[in-house]
Amino acid sequence: MDGLARVESPQTVRTSRLTLRPVGPAHLADLIALKGDEAAFGLMLNGIRPPEAVARELEAEMAAWARHGYGTWAVHRAEDEAFLGIVALEERPDGRGIALRFALWPHTRGRGYAREAARAALAFGHGSAALPRIVAIAREDNLASRAVLEDLGLRAVEDFPRGGVRMLVYESLHPAGQAAPFPP
Repeated sequence: MDGLARVESPQTVRTSRLTLRPVGPAHLADLIALKGDEAAFGLMLNGIRPPEAVARELEAEMAAWARHGYGTWAVHRAEDEAFLGIVALEERPDGRGIALRFALWPHTRGRGYAREAARAALAFGHGSAALPRIVAIAREDNLASRAVLEDLGLRAVEDFPRGGVRMLVYESLHPAGQAAPFPP
């Protein structure tokens, strides 16, 4: 990650312990490792990805930042710049809306990093990106992700089956003209 600490953009978000940076070419190796790891990415929509798919996704993720002003961030621990995973705001392919997504390395779990990154992304989405509604989808049996979403104030509003598993749709509504309720 040489030089990454110096790369900043208006979409870089900082919290007390994390730095979220829009993904770019310097993140490709980390993204290939994360998105190819069953424990880290197996529960994500479409599961793990081969390296060539990750490279294509990175191109699309960078284009999304340019087109929409929001997208996927690489999550780094502020103290040492360690890559912890990703958090994203992106359009769902099923038309349910702009979704909050997060996936962090399993060894980082239990430290509040996912919650902190998701809170920062949600604040950016409702604030800087002016998104009035953000959804999140979680498997019914993914209690850790559901706990993060519920702690952030998202509420379950519907469910649907996918591959024999019940999926829960959460939403966060932000009325226009009010300050974002989720300070990073």
